[in-house]
Amino acid sequence: MKALVFHKPSDVRVEDVPDPRLEEPTDVIVRVTATAICGSDLHIYNGFFPQAKPMVLGHEFMGVVEEIGPQVTKLRKGDRVVVPFPIACGRCFFCQAELPVHCESSNPRHYGPEGGTLEGKGGALFGYTDLYGGYSGGQAEYVRVPYADFGPRRVPERLTDEQVLFTTDILPTGWTAIEWAELKGGETVAVFGCGPVGLATMKCAWLRGAARVIGVDREEYRLKTAREIAKAETVHVDKVDAVEAIRAMTGGRGADVCVDAVGMEAHRGLLEKASSALHGQVGTISALRLAMSAVRRGGVVPIVGVYGVSYDNFPLGQLFDKGLKLRAGQAPAHNYIDRILKHIEDGHLRADDIITHRLPLSRAPKGYEIFNKKLDDCVKVVLRP
Repeated sequence: MKALVFHKPSDVRVEDVPDPRLEEPTDVIVRVTATAICGSDLHIYNGFFPQAKPMVLGHEFMGVVEEIGPQVTKLRKGDRVVVPFPIACGRCFFCQAELPVHCESSNPRHYGPEGGTLEGKGGALFGYTDLYGGYSGGQAEYVRVPYADFGPRRVPERLTDEQVLFTTDILPTGWTAIEWAELKGGETVAVFGCGPVGLATMKCAWLRGAARVIGVDREEYRLKTAREIAKAETVHVDKVDAVEAIRAMTGGRGADVCVDAVGMEAHRGLLEKASSALHGQVGTISALRLAMSAVRRGGVVPIVGVYGVSYDNFPLGQLFDKGLKLRAGQAPAHNYIDRILKHIEDGHLRADDIITHRLPLSRAPKGYEIFNKKLDDCVKVVLRP
């Protein structure tokens, strides 16, 4: 089959690779009908997460079930499904505790309680390095899906691929940020990062009762998108002091919730790059610092942008003095995907309006270049095998 294969940073190629096969009785094989490039894929593409050998990338995908393992009971050949990006067994301690991203079964080689940089990782993710299970991803014609009775969800026939594709990752991630914020209605939610996850977070914030939504970014085209499709007020971080702007918009207090939807690949100046190199750090916590400053005292900072290492000079004193709540991690997508699908089916939520580029899988390397360099006002790339 054809698949997008990572070889080394900035080197991805569409190649012939062996067809996936059923390896466990609980597997299915899915023929991919739509897949997308995620900002998290760029962490591998840019070398922020190590991957020493070739790997098929991609964790946002959907398609049609083509083969079924003998112990699969909930799916049939021909079912059209979306697949949440974490790989989880549904039976272990953490899956039973509604924490499927910490599944004890799916990542046996590198799993552990520590959460270290190279060992003691969480549960497996599709197409997300050997550290997270080494499973081939969905930027391919076919993909093996483990634990098929727990992960994939059937798609209502009247909904298109593009309407439901983002229930695999970015919509559950945005939903998770707002779930962690514990909105009661009437809050001001500021979202740092107006990329796909940030936009999804803004849409979920409105749905969950926010009174105001503010998007913060440094790319004018992404701020324009936030205004147009997420109905957000916006702050251009290169033109104004974002923290002071948000305080001015909120009576001097700061926003009730500040979501970090950027993560470690936020913009860095030369001095910060030098400091990161000196301390052996990858990327930056500059977006998190802004969020912690812009949130009000007693507020909540959900962190759904990805971080991969520890950082010096973490503002612990500020966290303590302001009495903040921080929540962070990969989204427990299995918990929310059914609810989100229902909101889409009922017309209360959409995310297909963030798609700016549609390409065949054969042009996936170009898609990575466009998305990574923010060319042609790119917000989201969807690939068709």
